[in-house]
Amino acid sequence: MKTSSAAYAMQRRSLNRRPYVYMVACAAAISGLLFGFDTAVINGALLFLRAEFGLNEFYTELVAGSLLFGCIFGSAGAGVLSDKWGSRKALLGSAVLFGAAAVGCAVPSNVWELIAARFCCGLAIGVASVLAPMYISEVAPADIRGRLVSLNQLAIVTGILMAYFVNWQLAGLGKGSWRWMFAVAALPSAAFFVAMWFNPESPRWLVRAGMAEEAHAVLLRTTVESQASRELQEIRHSLEEEASARLRDLFRPGMRRALAIAVFLAVFQQITGINTVLYYGSIIFKEIAGSSASNAVGANVVIGLMNLICTIGALFLIDRFGRKVLLMAGSAGMGVSLLGLGFAFHAGTRSASWILGLIVLYVACFALSLGPCVWVYIAEIFPNRIRGRAMSVATLTLWTACLAVTLTFLSLVRMLSAAGTFWLYAGLCAVMFLVVGWVLPETKKKTLEEIQTLWKR
Repeated sequence: MKTSSAAYAMQRRSLNRRPYVYMVACAAAISGLLFGFDTAVINGALLFLRAEFGLNEFYTELVAGSLLFGCIFGSAGAGVLSDKWGSRKALLGSAVLFGAAAVGCAVPSNVWELIAARFCCGLAIGVASVLAPMYISEVAPADIRGRLVSLNQLAIVTGILMAYFVNWQLAGLGKGSWRWMFAVAALPSAAFFVAMWFNPESPRWLVRAGMAEEAHAVLLRTTVESQASRELQEIRHSLEEEASARLRDLFRPGMRRALAIAVFLAVFQQITGINTVLYYGSIIFKEIAGSSASNAVGANVVIGLMNLICTIGALFLIDRFGRKVLLMAGSAGMGVSLLGLGFAFHAGTRSASWILGLIVLYVACFALSLGPCVWVYIAEIFPNRIRGRAMSVATLTLWTACLAVTLTFLSLVRMLSAAGTFWLYAGLCAVMFLVVGWVLPETKKKTLEEIQTLWKR
């Protein structure tokens, strides 16, 4: 009876700390909101930028892709910044860069100034995309870590929807409305800076920096004494393991297959075409489907809403049906949607509602599968001591593939036609379906140790 009462009291004390933990996680997740907003705001702005600066396909792709160049460099340097200053300070720096880039994107007098500002924005996104989920996972208690880390992905799709809605509302301001579209991001940038200012430093970084007492104090604010002491020991053990790890460990027998799968998933999440919709949706609706500028921008709100709803749904489905099933079903649904889009454009269909329906179906399939499942799968197939390096390789690969798609979409449409381009993406979805079905082992309900044995067979 005494043991039961003690356990109940411990649980109550732990629950009393939950509001603080959620507040800390939500503050860090604002970076995800900025991530989503800044990547998607270009969708509506491009229509007005093409008119004001007379952009051809090459410069349109360069304006859209300049942010992704920054993302590559930002994500590559995020680990160095985190090791030197800590995740909190690095995220504070990214908040300042987010705000400066928002203003820089709103005031350029020529396209090269805009490209430079978008590159700086990409640097901030690259840093935040690596460090925000890492920071949340290091601060959160183990029993709710997955839920709190998922807040970052939820914030990203919320930011995308927010960008589409802002674009829709500001499109009526005329040819200079694109400046206000970019400037809006300064507000959440300021909120992100203020919120992170009051957040604690990561316990993991504090232990690495020789400040174990400060780390223990942070852990006591998120969980009970016994759990805090246990987590402190686990952090020390984990850091000792990582100190002995090397990049070449990724290429050892057993891990080579896991690395190849991680790189494949990261690449195919992008080259199946999702960013053609996120970045060029308004151009697709206006210049290919023949909608008005206002309707083209407004259609993206519907797409962003479906993206958000299905991402939330995926959080409940991924552990029930498994990663492999969702990845196969999602890639099949995406492929069918893209085939339909190709036939619609090939037949000269100008029905915006028909085009919108197919794109919404495509985005829904992505949000239920490739969007969340790829990152969950990559995060759980590597042992702790090399997970950070493996995730860095996967992140850099993903941003590179995203950049390749962004820099080639309009050129492919010119070379292959819209129908041919979407059929090409449909073919890549078929490749994804076959490889996932043939190669990927299911990891649902398996411990990390059980997953490691899969690569040794």
